[in-house]
Parts: sequence; structure tokens; C-alpha cells
Amino acid sequence: MIYMDYNATTPVHPEVLEAFLPFYREGFGNPSSIHWAGRRVKGVVEDARAKVAELVNCDPSEVVFTSCGTEADNMAIKGVASALRAKGNHIITTRVEHPAVINSCLYLEQAGYDVTRLDVDRAGMPDLDALEGAVTSRTILISAMYANNETGVIFPVKEIGDIAARHRVYFHCDAVQAAGRIPVDCRELNIHLLALSGHKLYAPKGIGALIVRKGVKLHPLIHGGSQERNRRAGTENVAGIVALGKACELAKATSASESGRLERLRDRLERCILEKIPTARINGHPAKRLPNTANISFPDTEADSLLVSLDLEGVAVSSGAACSSGALKTSHVLAAMGVDPLVAKGSVRFSLGRESTEADVDYVLEVLPGIVERLRKNSEK
Repeated sequence: MIYMDYNATTPVHPEVLEAFLPFYREGFGNPSSIHWAGRRVKGVVEDARAKVAELVNCDPSEVVFTSCGTEADNMAIKGVASALRAKGNHIITTRVEHPAVINSCLYLEQAGYDVTRLDVDRAGMPDLDALEGAVTSRTILISAMYANNETGVIFPVKEIGDIAARHRVYFHCDAVQAAGRIPVDCRELNIHLLALSGHKLYAPKGIGALIVRKGVKLHPLIHGGSQERNRRAGTENVAGIVALGKACELAKATSASESGRLERLRDRLERCILEKIPTARINGHPAKRLPNTANISFPDTEADSLLVSLDLEGVAVSSGAACSSGALKTSHVLAAMGVDPLVAKGSVRFSLGRESTEADVDYVLEVLPGIVERLRKNSEK
């Protein structure tokens, strides 16, 4: 069974599992309790907060634990919109964002906010001149992802942050696919709010974080107690927080070497697919992509048929965002990049991870050409 869908989710790292299991047993206390059971876990929550902060270069006090990246994106966008409503009602984003950002902006648009959605070019890159030109006196937020979940394209985040800084506008960055895979530095990149998710970097599902830089005005999305410095109510998911901290610690130590290994595997996969299936096309910027991600179109095929056929051979891949699975419609990301709809409908995302091997790539290269050929012949009938 070969798993090549690490952008959808990752298996829990053995060291992460070892770290968080005790907090389902003896470390069961509520961090808000002042007795020994609460004190026992309060410290480990803060230790984990420091590890998350170290991964993305921010102050530990700026880390707000959430249930996932989607909650973090919602909290950032809706929280800023609510807090700055008196200043303005204009938000700038792009057409290739994750559904968490797209639908948060749509929700605000229906509530009376103005949203500008920037186009991207054929490589999946936003136009920085268009971004600068879109900023007005009413603009309160720029929301742009760090790396695209479908194509792996890495945005010019430093330049976007500089534009936001020049215009004194908050910059929210969905870094769910980037954090732990490539270097992410909130301070250097002028990022005011940054979302990340545990299950994308070998922690369990159900834990994420939003970095909220000091001075950022943000209304809470969830109301209740005073947890997370009054920014996110609800009893802390201690086991998940510990797991996220450990995962960030491991990523900090290993991501440089691991990214090089995955990039070599990814490049070999792409090169050999193009050799064996000359009509295949790589979607996204040729260089500015996550090292583990390959989005490939196979003209005259259907993505759902490709996925099922590969699954029958034991290979797990996807056709886009896991949050949109089941929709069976053309990717909004590829559509925004101008990919021909007839080509886009046969697009598959291969995303590699820590357990991916040369043998995995060899097996995919062995079974994929025959599957594509069979599907093409069927489409001609």
C-alpha cells in the first residue's frame, strides 16, 4: 500500500505518538485548574507553545492553539474583519486559496464586506503590481497562502508582506502546507497572522495554531472562558498541543534534509512520468514549489477514474484539496491558472512524505502508464 497524499494528511510520527499518549492517562488535568493535576499539564502546554514559536520564528505569547488550520484561517479573517470594521471593510485575497479562506471571505462578502480576488498567472503566481494597486484606504487585510495545497506553488510571501507593511495593512498567511516543510519566518516576512495545522506535519488531527503577532487587533471567534489569553475559549486539547509541539520540534531538526530527499524523489517521479507519458503536463511553477508536491495532468482521462484505478493498485493520491473531495468538479486552482478544462479534469496530485521511498516511486512508474493508456482507450470508444 503506497501513500502519496501527504498534503491531505500525514501519519502520526512515532515520537509524537509517544509524547502525547501520557496526556490521555496520568496527564489528564485541566490547565486552568490551580491544583496539582492542573499544574502538572500547564507547564507542558507552555513548553509546546515555545516549540511552535521556534518553528515559525515568533514569540511564544503569539501562538494561539486551535482545533485545526481551517479554524485558524476563520479566526484570522473573521476576527480581523470584526475588530477593524470601523476602519474599513475591504479584504484582498487570491483565487487559488484553500476553501477555508475562500468561504470565510464569501461569508464576509455576504455580510457587507468588499473582497478583491487576485488572478494568478499560468505558473500559479499572483501579480504583485495588481496586489499593490488593489489596496485602498478601506483595506484591512491581505490574505494569501504560503504554498498552494494542490500545486505546491510557493507564493512570493516576502514581497506580499512588504506590500502589506508599506500600506499598514494586516497580512494573513495560510501556511498549513508550508510550515514544517520549508523555512517559515513570521518576523522576516512581515506576517501578522499565520495558520498552521498539526496533521500536515505528523501530529494528530484536531490540533492547529494561529500566530497572532503582538499589536494585532483580533476579535475571538469562539467565546467562553479566558483560555489562550482571551483569544480562543475552550478547555485546551493538552494531548494535541503536546503532539503539535513535538512535531514542530522534529520538523525544525529534520526539515532541511528531508526536503532535499523529497525533492529528489519528486523530480524523479515527474521526469519519468513525462518520459513514459509524453502528453502529461506538470502544473505549477517549475521551481517555486514545495519539494514534495507534483500536480500532473493526463489529457483524455478523468481524475476520478485515475484515482480509483490507482487505488485498486494500492496507490493513494488525490485530485486536489481533501476538503473538496467528492465534488468531482474542475479544480478552482487549475481553472484560475488558465489550464484547459479538458486537461484539468485529468489532473492528479502526488504528494510525498517521510515514509516515501524510491521503491514507491518505482511502483507508481510501473503501474501508471498502463492505467493512463487504458483510460484513454476507453474514452475514445
